[in-house]
Amino acid sequence: MQLSVNGKIHEVDVEPEMPLLWVLRDELGITGVKYGCGIAQCGACTVHVDGAAVRSCQLPVGELVGEVTTIEGLGTPGALHAVQAAWIEHQVAQCGYCQSGQIMAAAAFLALNPEPTDADIDAVMSANLCRCGTYPRIREAIKAAAQTIRSA
Repeated sequence: MQLSVNGKIHEVDVEPEMPLLWVLRDELGITGVKYGCGIAQCGACTVHVDGAAVRSCQLPVGELVGEVTTIEGLGTPGALHAVQAAWIEHQVAQCGYCQSGQIMAAAAFLALNPEPTDADIDAVMSANLCRCGTYPRIREAIKAAAQTIRSA
């Protein structure tokens, strides 16, 4: 089957039931997407499908319809996405394991709501778990990225 990932077409020979997560990591070598829980509860595996945040651990590749974007394809060549830049500016990551999923969830959220309140951010991001507890920095980075997006 063919997949469009980060703007490139890939041919893969896998069972249609294989989760997108494993196709990305094991077949295509795209390792920014992480395995966390395997049951779509932690958010470490979040990618975009046509701009929407999706848990790749539970999406069978045979059911995939649309363009997949991973953390590797989020920005433009030579430029970080506003969320990625804000993550660095606010030093969000500690261990960093969940951060690609956090960033992908935040970017999809801001595409729909560029003027979020703290309550909006907390509600959306509560579905992505961070064992290090960097939630206050995540919120501040999202607010900074929102400001950057609105200013652009």
